[in-house]
Amino acid sequence: MEVGWPRPANGALSPLGWPPPNDEPAEVSRETELAPSTPAVEPQVSRETEDDELVDITEPATDPATAAAAATSPVPTGTWPLPTGPRVVGVANQKGGVGKTTSTVNLAVALAQHGARVLVVDLDPQGNTSTAFSVEHREGTPSIYDVLVHGRPLTEVAAPVEGVPGLRCAPATIDLAGAEIELVSMVARETRLAKAIAAVDGDYDYVFIDCPPSLGLLTVNALVAAREVLIPIQCEFYALEGLSQLLRNIELVRAHLNPDLHVSTILLTMFDARTRLAEQVADEVRNHFGPVVLTESIPRSVRISEAPGYGQSVMTYDPASRGARAYAQAAYELASRPATAGARTTEGTPS
Repeated sequence: MEVGWPRPANGALSPLGWPPPNDEPAEVSRETELAPSTPAVEPQVSRETEDDELVDITEPATDPATAAAAATSPVPTGTWPLPTGPRVVGVANQKGGVGKTTSTVNLAVALAQHGARVLVVDLDPQGNTSTAFSVEHREGTPSIYDVLVHGRPLTEVAAPVEGVPGLRCAPATIDLAGAEIELVSMVARETRLAKAIAAVDGDYDYVFIDCPPSLGLLTVNALVAAREVLIPIQCEFYALEGLSQLLRNIELVRAHLNPDLHVSTILLTMFDARTRLAEQVADEVRNHFGPVVLTESIPRSVRISEAPGYGQSVMTYDPASRGARAYAQAAYELASRPATAGARTTEGTPS
């Protein structure tokens, strides 16, 4: 028995608009046959242009606060303000995919390009920071694992980043994945990174610690070693989920292990001005955290995503792109404010 759509009468199109299931062409009216052809009009859609600009004719390219700041305070060239003492910054958020590594890499490069001496500690076992800097991090490479577990000096594992004078990276290898288990039985396990950084922080203006997306022993080591915390927050629906737990842990570390620790900076990432949701999340974060939030927000950008595939930051991969300009502005803002500017504890944080 033949199975198929019922044969339409008079050569009309079938229910799904397919041609009639026979060899005869469908009847076409004389009006249709003689009607002038109208070229198809492509709907106006947002695309990545050659220079990586997200274009949309109905929305501004950046969030209004960012646009106003950019108009009045372009990123200066030359040497930026340097801190009076070393700033040790932990970049943390227990949510993955919010831009911790991307922000660490690009802020560090921007600061180093403008006269700062910068060390980046890759504390994430995935080693994405090391990949972005094209720093060797195969198994067996001297790494931050050796510093934490074997007490190796940080100066022996920190490698220079090619093409960016003044920037070094202490890489992470796959060995770091088991470091938390090995650290459990060690004396003063929470302070091992702090001691290693204390021995070298006089050599640097900034030390950035890229934390893993968890609140385990590696992150605790970072929070004990750091003096301030930078939290990247994605401008999407789940942005604040889990943030209260991170802030509670920061407060616990501050109360028991590191009284100098404070949240100094919040950076809004993956901002898409074409969506109302992004603006709502940005407004909520700014209203709650106030001056801790940087004026500059980081837009969604193909160039930012492409750069690590070439072993570069977006600052070197495409310095003229919108993503690079946003990170440069955020880095300048970070450099221009004191380490304690807008310092905030967890009091009043929503649960």
